[in-house]
Amino acid sequence: MAHIDAGKTTTTERMLYYSGYIRTLGDVDDGDTVTDFMVQERERGITIQSAAVTFDWKDYRINLIDTPGHVDFTVEVERCLRVLDGAVAVFDASAGVEAQTLTVWRQADKHQIPRICFLNKMDKNRASFTYAVESIEQKLKTKPLLLQVADLDDEFAELVLGEYSENFDLIPLDKLRSAIRRVTLAQKAVPVLCGSALKNKGVQPLLDAITMYLPAPNERSYEFLQWYKDDLCALAFKVLHDKSRGPLVFVRVYSGSLKPQSAVYNINKSCTERMSRLLLPFADQQIEIPSLMPGNIALTVGLKQSATGDTIVSSKASAAAAARRAGRDAVGQKRSASDAESLLLAGVEIPDPVFFCTIEPPSMAKQQDLDNALSCLQREDPSLKVKLDPDTGQTILCGMGELHIEIIHDRIKREYGIETYLGPLQIAYRETILNAAQATDVLDKTVGDKRHCVTAELEVRPRLGERATTKPAIEYAASVIEVLPKELQEAIENGIMNSCIQGPLLGFPVQDIDVTVQSLTVHPDTSHTMVSACVSRCMQKALKKAGIQILEPLMNLEITVSEDHLSAALADLAQRRGSIREIQSRQDNRVVVAAVPLAETMGYSTVLRSLTSGSATFTLELASYQALNSQEQSALLQRRMGLV
Repeated sequence: MAHIDAGKTTTTERMLYYSGYIRTLGDVDDGDTVTDFMVQERERGITIQSAAVTFDWKDYRINLIDTPGHVDFTVEVERCLRVLDGAVAVFDASAGVEAQTLTVWRQADKHQIPRICFLNKMDKNRASFTYAVESIEQKLKTKPLLLQVADLDDEFAELVLGEYSENFDLIPLDKLRSAIRRVTLAQKAVPVLCGSALKNKGVQPLLDAITMYLPAPNERSYEFLQWYKDDLCALAFKVLHDKSRGPLVFVRVYSGSLKPQSAVYNINKSCTERMSRLLLPFADQQIEIPSLMPGNIALTVGLKQSATGDTIVSSKASAAAAARRAGRDAVGQKRSASDAESLLLAGVEIPDPVFFCTIEPPSMAKQQDLDNALSCLQREDPSLKVKLDPDTGQTILCGMGELHIEIIHDRIKREYGIETYLGPLQIAYRETILNAAQATDVLDKTVGDKRHCVTAELEVRPRLGERATTKPAIEYAASVIEVLPKELQEAIENGIMNSCIQGPLLGFPVQDIDVTVQSLTVHPDTSHTMVSACVSRCMQKALKKAGIQILEPLMNLEITVSEDHLSAALADLAQRRGSIREIQSRQDNRVVVAAVPLAETMGYSTVLRSLTSGSATFTLELASYQALNSQEQSALLQRRMGLV
């Protein structure tokens, strides 16, 4: 894992060469590496989707996944870290910690994954071991493991201060390695190695360090495994579509074993599926295997329903038994049974898209083919969202950035043979409310011989000071909760949730609101659908009364630029409503850290290239959503209504 262009794919290629799995070395610039096998990757010289390879080094089996460094494909890193036991963070030794390095490091922190640092590109003119190590310490807030082993491990400290205090050189190598391993697994520090993958330096010591200091699968503890004992428990974390074999699902086995020609149960989809074959991945090549043991990763053929984040077990009975064990334990530890069930369904967090545009086939005859292509691509890439515009009937493509949508467009053309037309890129705004408001709605309809009658009263309030979320917090007045059946509660919450998907002003998702159901009267024959419809209508009334505020995506922008072009880049930022947070020094360059609205970054790469004669680089990452001022909001409303 790393920032873009730190050398992950080149390092992976050298690992495969030295472990004897390839005879000749590929090069990213020549487009012939093992793990960058997509046409788009080879043309652009970047990694777009993660690629898994399994190889042996000395007496160890290593499952390695090469991940993208571009922020548009950050979900690939997220879902891979979810199933891996350790990670190698690769750094450009001349740049140290960069913007996307911070992002992937935080993702690894979230999954509590032990790491090793590899300072790559030490052969570059401006490479600095000292600078890179200092940036790891200061920006990642971790201890680079160079000379600090004794400070972090008590057992090793006793050896140093006691038995070997007279002569440190006599400390046995195995004791030193054991101490490094303990502090790495405890995530108190990270071992730092250096080299140059391109020049074939330092790769074998890195492979040795992976086997010596990163955990084996049985050294990682996962709470949900105790419910399964020795039964199968696996997580589907990625899907690929193969023209001849259909969907290929990547799975990581946590307990039990997988065998071909066996039935498995998908807890998330509540369905049983038959797996026909098991394949060991080697980028775009696969080898058929007879079984898969815990800790390993493989491709399955035949799973038609499974998708990213689905939990796979041996049978429905096995899932029920695990749920019972979890429920009993939850009662013993005074946790709710639903908490225990959530441990069974550990998934992958998918970020919300920030860009969207319309996509149209060349003719209506191709619409079905386009729908099928988008369905396959969505299953492969959960960060891609596809929806229908209810007013125009157009298909809307939602993605993580300009490059993400461009790659999807290109894949539809090359892999599915459909020439599509993209509308202009638009920003995914959000809506929220300014004030508290109450509303009442009555729905009274007779369908056939049944009368459906509902009266609902709701209150909405702005939620303050918490992390932004599009999921409303729903409460019930005491008089309502006393008499409310569980099925009716589901219908009410569906109605509230549905009305938050499309806000009343521009149809964007509504975020940061609290909802209280003040009263609800339901006629005995009323269907749950009618209850949801009434509550949804009441919500829309309350939201309109509360006053709608449009929120725009605010991006963290990091520009690496030479001193000569710094003033031109800063002047341009000022015109884009950008606010500069700090200007750092990185060797001979300056790094501008700023916040800028996403709407102001359209076509920014072209402008920055011309301003700096092609020497500057930049990264963008979603930071938060901020309120538009009244002038900007009215201008946006006029543009959306076609008045300007």
